[in-house]
Amino acid sequence: MKKRIYFNEVVTRDGFQIEPTFIPTPEKVALINALSGCGYAKIEVTSFTSPKAIPMLRDAEVVMGEIERYPGVVYTVLVPNLRGAERALEANADELNLVMSTSETHNRANLRMTQEDSFAALSDVIRFVDGKRPITVSLSTCFGCPMVGDVPAASVVAWAKRFADLGVNGLTICDTTGMAHPDQVKQLIEALQLALSETPLTLHFHNTRGMGLANVLAAAQSGIDRFDGSLGGLGGCPYAPGASGNICSEDAINMLAMMGYETGIDLSRLLPIARALPGLVGHDVPGQLVKAGLTTDLHPAPIQD
Repeated sequence: MKKRIYFNEVVTRDGFQIEPTFIPTPEKVALINALSGCGYAKIEVTSFTSPKAIPMLRDAEVVMGEIERYPGVVYTVLVPNLRGAERALEANADELNLVMSTSETHNRANLRMTQEDSFAALSDVIRFVDGKRPITVSLSTCFGCPMVGDVPAASVVAWAKRFADLGVNGLTICDTTGMAHPDQVKQLIEALQLALSETPLTLHFHNTRGMGLANVLAAAQSGIDRFDGSLGGLGGCPYAPGASGNICSEDAINMLAMMGYETGIDLSRLLPIARALPGLVGHDVPGQLVKAGLTTDLHPAPIQD
């Protein structure tokens, strides 16, 4: 048996944030409750950002207050600033996820501030929380920025180390617009592991150019045991041109399970939830497993005349 892999489901935050139609609050709560019973290590429930910035997640407090908390599942939320941190603590989030970009151009577009200003603001959040909750930091565009191109690995490592030095509990390395390829993934992971041997790393891939699962496999083979994924492959960054959906959770989980990795996910419970997703969002979704079925789902041979 290969090593254990831990999955973080992000569909109700990253997946829903760019949906054109508001997903009703009771349906979000029901979806999170259903996902909680599937074996996920974490569920990123929502974002405590301004409702004007992300109107699809304007019900963050209500959702956090109404979900059922399953033992062993970490309910994490994205927090952009001090006010967001205050709201997250009041809502009893299990973990706070902070975000900034390793691309100056993308950071200005996404967060409307320089990288140094972002680092200072997030440092304030870390000091404010002061150990009351675990904190992770998501670093965007680590494998390339759609506005400036390559982001040097040295820059990614430098930002990662600055946050690790502040004592954060983990770092998420994000391929925000699906620009990564497997060799690049292996090289960056190696550099990060050398620099940050004590800091847990999560990898967050998008499938914009069809290399999402290949990148997951490259990361797993490089020793990464934590991944973000989005049910059905929903999601994308509203401030990154060309950013289509995240890797599809069920597709990635199935691939790794078939290769002998233990994911902790019960696909027999997850797949019916994934099949209902198009009806919830009102359109088809990119995921493939729900369309083809498991490889163990055999079919009768055609009747011969």
